[in-house]
Amino acid sequence: MTPKPGFLRAMATVSRACRALASVIVLTVFGFGPAKADDEMSFQLVSVGNPAKCGAACPLVISAEGQISDQTPSEFRAFVAEHYNRGNLHAIVLLDSYGGKVLAAMELGRLFRQIGAAVVVAQPNSAGGRCFSACVYALMGGKKRVIPPESQAGVHRMVAYEGGYDSRFVGGASARRLDNGSVASILSRFAGNMGVSPALIALAEHTSPDGLHILSRAEIARWNLAVSRL
Repeated sequence: MTPKPGFLRAMATVSRACRALASVIVLTVFGFGPAKADDEMSFQLVSVGNPAKCGAACPLVISAEGQISDQTPSEFRAFVAEHYNRGNLHAIVLLDSYGGKVLAAMELGRLFRQIGAAVVVAQPNSAGGRCFSACVYALMGGKKRVIPPESQAGVHRMVAYEGGYDSRFVGGASARRLDNGSVASILSRFAGNMGVSPALIALAEHTSPDGLHILSRAEIARWNLAVSRL
């Protein structure tokens, strides 16, 4: 992905209209419906303006919904490369996911940081969103991270399946093994590099893989995971 400098400046700018709408997280959406929780993550452009006033110039942000797979980072990279030259595209990602592959989530988070994205846990057609298990590692990459009061984030211990470490909230799965600490160490370093307290990883690793610890507002603030508003 080699966006031109103008794209990085535009993507790093959160317009006044975007800030006002993001504070409510009720967005006007055109052209697609909500993704199913078990679908692989897909990316769409979302209009956050009033088309009666701004028409084709309405601000656009990126919606990321679904499970994070091994292919998700490359698909996001391709999506950004396809749309970076749109002058009304802003560096805001609406993130809604039950989780997925741990290492892929970290890679996706690094891409969010590379483009200077503000990441908001929200659905494009609802006041609330979810960011569970591996999704939290993607969220960490945001230059600014936002979990509105209507949204939730949750963590639990990762497990390994045939395809690699996966922290999806699945419950009762068989033929799996727990991390021996090596991946947790990678996650702790990643969290620290992203400005999030590694104590959050310790909490996740002490939460049953068959359960989910929903983070309180105090925990979100204590570990510097996110703020409540853009």
